[in-house]
Amino acid sequence: MDEIIDAQYRLEMVRLAITSNPFFSVSDIELVRPGKSYSIDTLRHFCEGRSDSFFFILGGDAFIDIETWRDFQNLFTFCHFIVMAKPGFHKTPIASQLPAALASSFQYDLESNVWVHRSGHFLYFKEISFLDISSTKIREFIEQRKSVKYLIPKEVETYIDQHGLYQKKLR
Repeated sequence: MDEIIDAQYRLEMVRLAITSNPFFSVSDIELVRPGKSYSIDTLRHFCEGRSDSFFFILGGDAFIDIETWRDFQNLFTFCHFIVMAKPGFHKTPIASQLPAALASSFQYDLESNVWVHRSGHFLYFKEISFLDISSTKIREFIEQRKSVKYLIPKEVETYIDQHGLYQKKLR
C-alpha cells in the first residue's frame, strides 16, 4: 500500500488517539505552514521564547538517519530528545549510540546515564519492549481485513473504518 492518507485524516486520528489523556495535545502547525515542513521549524515555533520543557520523541530508526534532517546540528538546542530504542540498544558501546556528526556536541554523563548537549538539553535512549507493531503493520492488517484490536485505540479503528482508510480499493 503506497497511498498516503490525507493529512487531515491523520490529524483527526491523532486527536482521537489522545483524547482521553489530558497531558497530550495535538497541533496542526505543520499542516497550516506553507511549503515543506521541517522538524527544526516546528521546534523553533514551539520552543523559542518559552520556559516550558519540551521533549521530542522519535524511534531509533529515525535517529539513525538524523544527519539527513534539515539543520540537524541545531535540533538539540531547542529541547530534550528521547530516542525509543529496541531492546539491547543500550548494550552497544556508548559512543556508537551517537551518529558521528553529533559526537562533538554531546558529553555522556555516566552517573545520570544520559547524553548532555552543549545547550544543556538531554538526549535519552529509552529501551522499549519490542512488539512487532508499526504503522506499516497496522495499515497492512487493515488492508488485509485483519483485526487491529489492542494495536490502536477503538476510536481510531472506528474512524478508519468509517472513512475507508487504508483499505484496498476493489476494482
